[in-house]
Amino acid sequence: MVNDAQVQSPPQSDVHDNNSTNACDVNRGVKVLEYKGLLWKCGLREICLAALWLPLGALIFCYVSASIFQEDDIHETHCRVYNVVPSISAITGISPQRYLWRICIAFHLGPRLLIGSLYYNYHKERTAHITQEKTRVLATRLGEACYWLNFIELFALTGVTYVSNRENYFVHEKIFIVFMVAALLHMLCRARVGCIGNDAIEPVRTNKLVWILFYVAIAATIGLIVFFLRHRLLCRPLAFTWFSVCEYILATTNMAFHAVVVRDLPLHQLQVIGPNHEKTN
Repeated sequence: MVNDAQVQSPPQSDVHDNNSTNACDVNRGVKVLEYKGLLWKCGLREICLAALWLPLGALIFCYVSASIFQEDDIHETHCRVYNVVPSISAITGISPQRYLWRICIAFHLGPRLLIGSLYYNYHKERTAHITQEKTRVLATRLGEACYWLNFIELFALTGVTYVSNRENYFVHEKIFIVFMVAALLHMLCRARVGCIGNDAIEPVRTNKLVWILFYVAIAATIGLIVFFLRHRLLCRPLAFTWFSVCEYILATTNMAFHAVVVRDLPLHQLQVIGPNHEKTN
């Protein structure tokens, strides 16, 4: 006698095989997407303006909010003399302003690194058209100096941001000096490389503006040093106020210097393009 369960088992196996076949047929009909061509693009102008407004907007917010709600904290000085304008370190070193300032500086580092690499290639391409060998070598070295000074400036800015004067004044002061020196040398090399080889290729269009920003930054740096010494050594009233004014001028010229790429390369875009895979025999 044959069991009913054994008789019914073959049809179930056939049904299972049919379902598997149908599933495979469905999978064969699914198309595999290939991400190729232009996937994303953004104007270089928008990227540069975002990199400018992140620290500038954060600085304005920190100054206004600290002046309204924490006036006693930001006007406290080493000599305890009368002060009107707080320093950048004072308004970005208190809580909660320090957190916003650090976040904005962190987010603007990526575009700044991108702009530095872009300018390196831009100067490299421009230098290739210079015919005189000595001038071409000098322009190449200045372009490389701009690239590395931009790195040092960014890392020093990061150190000044995340090591506040309230936490470690000695380290904060030394990193700030490195930042000022690197920023000024960066401006000088950028202004110098932009006017080399004018007999073979036109100068960079923003070169005059860069020279103006450099001279303003030099004047602000001299004033910053003089008023800092008057405050630190002589404890003169309002000396720290004028030191802070020079510091704001120096910061503004630095931001403007890094934003001139908008005028140098106004129509350039950052694009993400997927590769086109071609079958080869």
